[in-house]
Amino acid sequence: MKKLILVIVALGLFLQLDAQTHKTQNVIIVTLDGFRWQELYRGADSALINSNFTKDKKETTKRFWAATAAERRKILLPFFWNTIAQKGQLYGDRDAGGKDEVANPYHFSYPGYNEIFTGFPDVRMNTNDPIPNPNMNVLEYLNKQPGFKDKIAVFTSWQIFPAILSAERSGLPVNSGYADFKDPKAGDRLKYLNDIQHKVPEIIGPDERLDFLTFEFSKEYIKQYKPRVLYMGFDETDDLAHDGNYQLYLQSAQKEDGFLGELWQYLQTDPQYKDKTTLIITCDHGRGDVPLQNWRDHGTDTPHSGQTWFAVIGPDTPAKGIITGDTTTYHKQLAQTISKLLGLDFKAAAGHEVGEPVNTVLGK
Repeated sequence: MKKLILVIVALGLFLQLDAQTHKTQNVIIVTLDGFRWQELYRGADSALINSNFTKDKKETTKRFWAATAAERRKILLPFFWNTIAQKGQLYGDRDAGGKDEVANPYHFSYPGYNEIFTGFPDVRMNTNDPIPNPNMNVLEYLNKQPGFKDKIAVFTSWQIFPAILSAERSGLPVNSGYADFKDPKAGDRLKYLNDIQHKVPEIIGPDERLDFLTFEFSKEYIKQYKPRVLYMGFDETDDLAHDGNYQLYLQSAQKEDGFLGELWQYLQTDPQYKDKTTLIITCDHGRGDVPLQNWRDHGTDTPHSGQTWFAVIGPDTPAKGIITGDTTTYHKQLAQTISKLLGLDFKAAAGHEVGEPVNTVLGK
């Protein structure tokens, strides 16, 4: 009996210590669709600037070029390199020996997002058509846990996400494309965004909302509803790359970096989020690199388009900067990493596999 009591006391002390050291109470996930690791770690590419893929070479050079990769990437993505690199972690810098990859064989969007959120590369998810995903995703799982019910939200530029996240089955609130945000409790700013989004030109296309609108919806939702988990999906970097417009691809990436900096600054002013929130940023796939024109494309027939990256900043993630050395992480690990950051163990329905968490993100 005395041994049993000692075991119980020891277990209680362990759980108490774990609760004291675990700080993340909220997670925000952001994706930059099809944004390459090459620009993240090297900054603007001189070959692409001086190619037919850049309309105004002089202006683009003036805005984005510098002598070294360290200078160029800081110009392109100041939030990543002035804040995350100093206080968080970055994965997938192949120049430093680190590799990050998708585990799915397809290297395009729906399979990539399925892998990120369900924790495994389902070979059945091989289309970009709006087919409801049969797999439980980590957001759906979290929405069923105590303290998270109705505290999850999704805002994306690409309209296919209600299918990717099986919104009808999962019950997740997924606002995508040019759909209005519908809630009678919505504040004036959200109502204004509903109105204004239908007045802007469909520059990318009718299926993709402009990213600044997705950001504004997300930011206002955070301010009013205080979610514990929010996913924000940007799309312009992928569309502009497919269009072969390197100048606007760089401009869009820089703009989205600014959105992230603005969001992070706000989170540090709100008592619910300050020092209690982890921000995870990644992409759904990579792009080609050689020959030069392959930067526009991705998929099974485009070499190296499975090469990806991710970045993390938050109270449980040690400030290590670029993760170097001969290491490989996979996007299938992100779902469980998100869950573990919140002190939970993602168990998928129907018993499908879930990738192991990235322990360095968790400080292990």
